[in-house]
Parts: sequence; C-alpha cells; structure tokens
Amino acid sequence: MPAPLPPGPRLPAALQTARWVAQPVPFFERCRARYGGRFTLRLLFGPPIVNLTDPGEVKAMFAAPPEVLAPGVGGRVLEPLVGARSVLVLDGQDHLRQRKLMLPAFHGERMTALAGLLEDVTAREIAAWPRGEPVELHPRLQALTLEVILRAVFGLEPGGRLDALRAVLTEYLEVGAAPVNMMPALQRDLGPRSPWGRFLRVRARALGLIEAEIARRRADTSGPHGDVLTMLLEATEEDGTPMPDLDVRDELMTLLVAGHETTASQLAWTCERLVRTPRVLGALQAAVDAGDEPYITATIQEALRCRPVLLFTQPRFVAQDVEIGGVRYAAGSCSLAANVHLVHHDPALYPDPYAFRPERFLEQGPGTFTWLPFGGGRRRCLGQAFAMLEMRVVLAELLATTDLAAAPDVAGKDEGRRRRHITVSPGSGARVVLQARRGAPALQVA
Repeated sequence: MPAPLPPGPRLPAALQTARWVAQPVPFFERCRARYGGRFTLRLLFGPPIVNLTDPGEVKAMFAAPPEVLAPGVGGRVLEPLVGARSVLVLDGQDHLRQRKLMLPAFHGERMTALAGLLEDVTAREIAAWPRGEPVELHPRLQALTLEVILRAVFGLEPGGRLDALRAVLTEYLEVGAAPVNMMPALQRDLGPRSPWGRFLRVRARALGLIEAEIARRRADTSGPHGDVLTMLLEATEEDGTPMPDLDVRDELMTLLVAGHETTASQLAWTCERLVRTPRVLGALQAAVDAGDEPYITATIQEALRCRPVLLFTQPRFVAQDVEIGGVRYAAGSCSLAANVHLVHHDPALYPDPYAFRPERFLEQGPGTFTWLPFGGGRRRCLGQAFAMLEMRVVLAELLATTDLAAAPDVAGKDEGRRRRHITVSPGSGARVVLQARRGAPALQVA
C-alpha cells in the first residue's frame, strides 16, 4: 500500500481551487501554520500538489532526474498559451535538446547588446505616462514590456507589421490571463462570448501572424539581425538540422507569455513596495543618480523575494517512486513544487521577512535554494539575465525622470494581489502619482 501524502486541507477541490485563485498567500500561510513546512493541496486541475518549503527538499527536487520528477507534465496547464513544443511543457531529451538550441539566444553578451534598444523603448514609453495624477502602472508596464518583446525578440521595427502584432498580442495576453484557462474542465467553446471560445479565436489570429513573421524572416536575405527570432532561426542540431518552424513558433509564444506578464508585474510590485517604503525609495533614487548598480540590483532582488509573481515553482510530476526529506512519494501519486512565497518569507532564512530591505542582498547574495523567483535546476528560467537587465533599465529611467508617490486612494495600505493565470499582480494595478523630476540624467546600464 503506498504511503499517504503529507497532510493538507480537507476542503473539496473546488473550494481549495477558489482559495488558491482568490487568496493564495493567506491560504498558503494558513496551511503552513497548521500542517508545517510540507503540505498537500488538491485542485481542480492536475494531480495533488505537495508544497515544499525546506531548502534541502527543494534542492533534492531540483536535482531529481526528469524521468523521476517530470516538470513538463506539471507545465501542461500552460500548453494552451505556449503550445505543445514549448520548452515549458517538454520533458526528457526533447526538453534538453530544445533548451540547448535556445541557450545561445540568451547568452549574457547577446543580452547586453540589447541594452541600447531597451533604453530607447523605455525612455519613449515612460515619457508618455501622465504626470501629476493617479495612474495604474501595471497596464503601462505591460505595454512597455510587450514593446520590448516585439522589438528585441521579434525584431520588428515601427510600422504596420508591428502595429498589427501588438494589437492582437495585447488582446491574446489579456484573454489568456483568465484563471479559467488553467482548468481543462472549463475549456469548452460555448460560443463567441464564452471565455474559452474567445481565447481560441484570438489565439488563432495570434499564431497566424507569428507564423507569417517566421516565414517572412526565413525568406529574408537582407543581412544579419540581432534579435532573438533570428537566433532561433539560426539554431541547429549537431547534424545541422534547423529548429522546425512549429518549435520556433511555440518558443516565441513562450517568450511572449513568460517574458511579458512576469516582468511587467514584477516591476509593478517593485513600485508598489517602493512608494510604501520611503527610506528605500530615497536610497534607490540616490543610487540611480550615482550609478550605484549593486543597490539597484539588490532592490530588484528584494522585490523578487518579497513579492514574487510566481508563488510556486513549476510542479514536478512523480513519474517514479522517489524519497525526498524522508517522505516516499509513489509514482503517479502527486506532483511536487517549491512554494516560493513561503520559502521567501521564512524567518529562519530571511530575518524580518515581511520587511522590504534591499540591504539584505548587499550583505549576502541570493541563495540557490532559498531565492526562487526564476525557478531552479534544469528548469531555471532561460530569460533571467534579460529580465534582470530590463528591470534595471526601467527602474533607472523611471527614477531618473520622475518622483513616485502612492496614489491618495491606496496610500497607507498594501494593494493586495490579483490573480492573472499562474501569476499575481498588484490588486489595484500599482497606483501611483508621477511628478516630473529635473536635473538627474537616466542611468546608462551596460
């Protein structure tokens, strides 16, 4: 008889899912208080998920071979958004081969070469934001990060093609963010007004435009391009076989979904924390003026710790019997995931864990198994360097050109969290008031 799974809530799966969607952080914290650092959730989609919070168990989970713990199975909730050939949903040799083909596009030197483009796009977008009135930063940051992807990943220049793709991808990302798109039982096309039906139609338009862009670029002999799409089209297997167009398409969708919403929401959270922590906001503005890169980076790292947009790592399905932390998990019984929020708010790992204090990362750098915003192991986010660069550029430009304050209607209180598919963003959209700031040049990030 297989060993029982770690304890967890006895609520029906529908109620657990409702709390997981609507109030994930209080739900997780109540579970830890009642069941300890290892507990099982039963949701409406997928097998039971055992949440791990001990760094040693997280390390063992990351180290397990994919034939034992299969992350691709846990990632299939994303398949409607990113496609069946996405690196997020592949496992085993298929995943390793795809990841190897993608790695050169995210080499550090390649990312640094895009800094000038990032700065230009960021400066233009921020200059157009309203001054002197309450504004939600989250949708504006979404527009900014989408523009970055269209320019840096797709390699599009201003014009009709960029405008068409921007319009359909904006709709696609908004429709795709609905939590219903995580639940196979609700994925039924009940007509043009049904959430799933609308999603399917918008997805078809988005895929059509992306496939046309791939075909156009395949036929382009005008010369080298420095964008990620070109690098994917140039990627070849050891025998010289290029990446199939379907794979390129799904990886572009992956970069769009993973690199747009996560970065926009993380920047929104960073601003939400800054306007509620005046000491840090002042120190960061001084760091921008002085070109103090370590403090800027530490502030981003602390925001990623304090308000991670992904509350747990990609679940690993138990494909073979495995023992982790003295608990034996039977094949097929569950998936395992590190609960990122709980690891990041463990007082044994981070003293005063609910305080927003970037200095903690100046004193000691992020730990491999205690700082998990980009996942870990073989599935660590390929775009981590690009995301960190983008966040540094945006924060530097924003604080060099504006003064931030919380909007009057949300001042003095946290905004709470809003669920967007598997991510969480500020509940009120990171409402701030921006005032023009004079006399301080934008930091040039090398």
